[in-house]
Amino acid sequence: MSYNFKKDIKPIWCPGCGLHIIYRAMIKTFKNFGWTNKDVAVISGIGCTGRGAGYFNLDTAHTTHGRSLCVAEGLKLGNPDLNVVVLSGDGDLFGIGGNHLLHVARRNTNITVICNSNKIYGMTGGQMSPETPKGAVTATTPKGAPYNPIHSQKIVTANDDYFYGRASITDMKQMQEILTEAINWQGFSFVNVQSICPTNYGRRAGFKNASEMMQVLDERITKQTNPEILEENQLGFVHS
Repeated sequence: MSYNFKKDIKPIWCPGCGLHIIYRAMIKTFKNFGWTNKDVAVISGIGCTGRGAGYFNLDTAHTTHGRSLCVAEGLKLGNPDLNVVVLSGDGDLFGIGGNHLLHVARRNTNITVICNSNKIYGMTGGQMSPETPKGAVTATTPKGAPYNPIHSQKIVTANDDYFYGRASITDMKQMQEILTEAINWQGFSFVNVQSICPTNYGRRAGFKNASEMMQVLDERITKQTNPEILEENQLGFVHS
């Protein structure tokens, strides 16, 4: 009998939020490994994604903003046999926690990071995040974001040892496959999941609903063709 990783607490994410899909994909992946709550811990930061740790029926830590990687690395060093998974957003990981990402990746600490890339600070009102596309309208950029988004693949793969994956909430099967490869990787692994925020990003961007956002996201993404690099909007993974 497989372990029940899902708590009875109902997630309070908005209807249509991509986190519902990521949460289910993580649970299915954990089950496929045959784990129990003694085998894995989930660490999260602050924000809509940060709430995720509290919905897993296992040991978790809801950390301060930008510090999820620090706590995860300390936990892994203290208990090397434990599978440590970080679930956080692009604002938490690339913005406030960006410096920690650089050095945890450089040290090649054996943890897996799952980034909910909804390209916005969702819980605090819809401010521009490090992955907000240039020109996008947000609460802090009513005339359009003036900056290019951060290149997470280049940050992670700048190291000698690396695993970088890109998945999408529009393809749960492939997301599980990439998560499985990332967890099996002996070292630091990072999976950037292309996601949506229909409430604080979609409405300002002119989308009618979450379904329309999902359709546009699905039309934009393609599958990996080069095993050494992921081109823009391609799904798959690369490693050293």
